Amino acid sequence: MPAPTVHRRLVALLIPVLTGLLVASVTVLRAPSAAAAAPLTVAQAISSQSGTGTVVGYIVGEPTATDTVRFSSFIGDTALAIADSAAETSTSRMLYVQITSSYRSAFGLAGNPSNVGRALTVTGTLTAYFSHAGLKSPTAMTFGGTATTSPTATAGPTASSTTDTYYAAALGKSGSSLKSALHTIVSTGVTTISYDAVWNALKVTDQDPANSANVILLYSGISRSKTLNGGATGNWNREHVWPQSHGDFGTANGPGTDLHHLRPEDVTINALRGNKDFDTGGSAVSGATGNYTDADSWEPRAAIKGDVARMVFYMAVRYEGGDSWANLELNNSTANGSNPYLGKRSTLLAWHTQDPPTAAERTRNQVIYASYQHNRNPFIDHPEWAASIFG
Repeated sequence: MPAPTVHRRLVALLIPVLTGLLVASVTVLRAPSAAAAAPLTVAQAISSQSGTGTVVGYIVGEPTATDTVRFSSFIGDTALAIADSAAETSTSRMLYVQITSSYRSAFGLAGNPSNVGRALTVTGTLTAYFSHAGLKSPTAMTFGGTATTSPTATAGPTASSTTDTYYAAALGKSGSSLKSALHTIVSTGVTTISYDAVWNALKVTDQDPANSANVILLYSGISRSKTLNGGATGNWNREHVWPQSHGDFGTANGPGTDLHHLRPEDVTINALRGNKDFDTGGSAVSGATGNYTDADSWEPRAAIKGDVARMVFYMAVRYEGGDSWANLELNNSTANGSNPYLGKRSTLLAWHTQDPPTAAERTRNQVIYASYQHNRNPFIDHPEWAASIFG
């Protein structure tokens, strides 16, 4: 029986070798493939204009030339501009994306203007487009993704953290000294935007949290499509809570475009409010439940009375007559006409107390600070200051 013994020995010797090969084979089969490259930010894509890549950014407009991007009234479906912030207005920080025919029906802005502000993930060739940093010949385009900077990205004090650093020069002060300190704080390092740019800004600051395609109208509280902005009946337009005629500032950059008092509102309701001061009483406003008006005053619905008060408190502190604009002031009248005054101060103080700042109001304040003007409404952050200055 020697042969079987030799056979058994050979098998015994081969088993470890075969086992090792099997383990190695299994290991190779189970080894994960190299991880796909992480998506690029827009800034990275701008600085890496070669090869192919996947980029995540926010749709901000339609490029029409090397240094020109349309933010509204879109004319074509063949190109997008994306950025790391939905609030970006500088073309130098935008990536121009070609939209080929298979993607135009879903991503073209002429046909889908409400896409502005949405996150986009796109894969394609990183190369110049319109003689500008771009991405051409896309092979994949989808909504969503995790962009580096969101519309509520922060730099400095946040809505949920202390703002003592921002307000350091005002802490401990009261009355006129507090007002003076706050004026300096909210007037320093401010970025102004054009009146046309206000359209897109309001689509971010006043977006309906339950429907990203809509904005919430201020007085009526209605949720309406972002695309219905304009001057026709059924559209929404830009309501100046502090009326333009109360200081004659029009729509020029400054008080005329200050997002802290500009809100979307139905065209008809906006016209009914006109330049009236604020006070209680009057007849119910058709189409805006909870609002009342008479010959010289407007009473907003209960849910936003405090919001309105804090917006006008801000304006009376921000614009003190030292920067070529009128000195805006509150008084206790409802017959201010074209004077740079607005009332009724005592009513507004009562509304401020009755309707304290909400989470939505604080978020809006933060978005304006972080992504647009880089200043804050102090009466949202510190409600107690209103009585000290205006009481």
